[in-house]
Amino acid sequence: MSDSLRRVLILGAAGRDFHDFNVYWRLRQDCEVVAFTAAQIPDIDGRVYPAKLAGPRYPRGIPIHSESNLPLLIRESKIDVVTLAYSDLSHEEVMHKASIANASGAEFHLLAPERTMLRGGKPVIAVCAVRTGCGKSQTSRKVVEVLKALGKRVAVVRHPMPYGDLTKQICMRFAQLDDLDRHDCTIEEREEFEPHIQAGSIVYAGIDYAAILKAAEAEADVILWDGGNNDTPFFRPNLHIVVTDPHRPGHECRYYPGETNLRMADVVLINKIATANPANVEAVERSVRAINPAARVVRADSPVTVEGGERIAGKRVLVIEDGPTVTHGDMPYGAGHVAARKHNAAVIVDPRPYAVGSIKSTFAKYTHLREVLPAMGYGRAQIGELEQTINAAACDYVLVGTPIDLTRLLTINKPALRVTYDLAEHRPGQLRDEIARVV
Repeated sequence: MSDSLRRVLILGAAGRDFHDFNVYWRLRQDCEVVAFTAAQIPDIDGRVYPAKLAGPRYPRGIPIHSESNLPLLIRESKIDVVTLAYSDLSHEEVMHKASIANASGAEFHLLAPERTMLRGGKPVIAVCAVRTGCGKSQTSRKVVEVLKALGKRVAVVRHPMPYGDLTKQICMRFAQLDDLDRHDCTIEEREEFEPHIQAGSIVYAGIDYAAILKAAEAEADVILWDGGNNDTPFFRPNLHIVVTDPHRPGHECRYYPGETNLRMADVVLINKIATANPANVEAVERSVRAINPAARVVRADSPVTVEGGERIAGKRVLVIEDGPTVTHGDMPYGAGHVAARKHNAAVIVDPRPYAVGSIKSTFAKYTHLREVLPAMGYGRAQIGELEQTINAAACDYVLVGTPIDLTRLLTINKPALRVTYDLAEHRPGQLRDEIARVV
């Protein structure tokens, strides 16, 4: 490549970064992408974005480095442009990265969603959020339920989580639970795919979202974009639903790109109202109406259910939660903790003394966690460490708040109860009306 090309570094976390490269940076003949960086997810640096995906201009692929060495990487690689391509960062943290880039001699770029949203031939409904853990999953399931009741064939396309062999994850289709094993899915992937599969939906995910969109449209009338973290959609939506969380008032306008989603939204769903402080609910709604007065506001709950929940009354309970929600989502608790309180557990066990290996490191990194165990499982070794941590804990019951059946992956040496949760609108039919307008 010519020395006159602008040298680009893409800051990522194995998802948005690859998509931005595929649909934007790879097409820029005046730019050369020198490297990706990796953050948020353990053990995804040290890889290479393969030549098979990178294209003929990159015959050796593109290296993926740790973001921890960002200043040195910018200087040594003579980077001209640093572009941010991952999500759920505070505005302050984004500007810290911008400051590092600028101080190291590089420009700092944020691509507009308009530059990276693919256009298809079928209606697209996008479910996004202002933060990780607001309740996208149950909202997505509700949207699919409405679409099926309207007689539509639906394909769910999930935000990417390509943490394994990238050449095997270009376009993945999940129609049954065995497909999760066949693709060697992490716990995080299973948390997003399994509930849809159990509801009878087909799920697509991977790396090449142009190919994924084409495949999904071949067997569906409507595409449901099921967003990740608080990222913006990869497909141009006909209806953009954005979920907010009154347990974290103010976060709707303090995190990137969640605020972007909020400003783009057609419908803003304020979730978890029954378990939030009413003053916080009102604060979030005021914020939403000030930022995006044209958006329709829907209030909803995500009531938790535990089959056999009466058994934990007066007992010591270990609570396991959805990993992203309580780690980089900054929530100190989730559905499992709410269920433990609801069913009068005597003690919610502190898991930290029992943590081993990378699970112990997770608690060291996310110091706000006290009473919940994040369901970390980004590889077989970490899944084994999660199992060891659970089995070492001194408790009577394990309460599984993550949306998958962990006993399919782990052998747990004490009784385990699953927490389930669905979306319940305060005024039933609001989402149906919004969806019917576009399909």
